[in-house]
Amino acid sequence: MPTIKQLIRNARQPIRNVTKSPALRGCPQRRGTCTRVYFTRTFCSISKRRKG
Repeated sequence: MPTIKQLIRNARQPIRNVTKSPALRGCPQRRGTCTRVYFTRTFCSISKRRKG
């Protein structure tokens, strides 16, 4: 047990949580997760589909 004088000299440091992803510290927007990956076809009108 430290004395009062020792505590005044150098106070106790709080325990900091270690992050599992340090890269996200600067940019929290990157945290999103991909729920579905899919491809979309380019838009073409219905009449164009009928013709070709």
